[in-house]
Amino acid sequence: MPAKIDFKKTLDAYQARHNEFRIVDVEPQQYLMVDGHGAPGEDSAYSAAIAALYPVAYTLKFASKALDRDYVVPPLEALWWAEDMDAFTTGRDKSQWDWTAMILTPEWITEQMFQDAVAAVIAKSKTPESVPVSLAKVRLNTLDEGLCVQTLHFGPYDDEAEILAQMHTEFIPEQGLRMTGKHHEIYFNDFRKVEASKLRTLLRQPVERVAEG
Repeated sequence: MPAKIDFKKTLDAYQARHNEFRIVDVEPQQYLMVDGHGAPGEDSAYSAAIAALYPVAYTLKFASKALDRDYVVPPLEALWWAEDMDAFTTGRDKSQWDWTAMILTPEWITEQMFQDAVAAVIAKSKTPESVPVSLAKVRLNTLDEGLCVQTLHFGPYDDEAEILAQMHTEFIPEQGLRMTGKHHEIYFNDFRKVEASKLRTLLRQPVERVAEG
């Protein structure tokens, strides 16, 4: 039987060091995605999105395992953006945030497998009320970020502002780059099970090179 793949270990895009900026070219990746708006929290739309993503992700994992292609379900990720990107570094007004909650899905997972997984999640729900409310919003899509700057943050999410400000206003322009895409976070811990001081979060910012002259 083939070894179980752990994308956290096999994909270079998941590699980062604490408070050390790295420029990396991220290859296109396929994700389960749910879009939304507003601050994350226990009873938020963001929590509802997560509750919809995981059942589909695990259903796909077991369908893939049946094809002798087993893998560890990758960590939760999210894209974050706002009309004013200072909302992430100054004041952190979460009510302004838009987001896409995501879980990476292997490239061999097809649209038909995805549709079958959604149908299976619905079928396993005991009552209509137990179907994840955001399930209808889950989609399978490819994200192509290309050139990015990333680092690893230890600690509470609300302590990210300082390192993000350094990334945005110092490192990126000093390297002859400018920000282009959406702020991307990859959560290597489950915040519900790990104390805030031990959280490990990869912070990524897509960039492009500034044309000379």
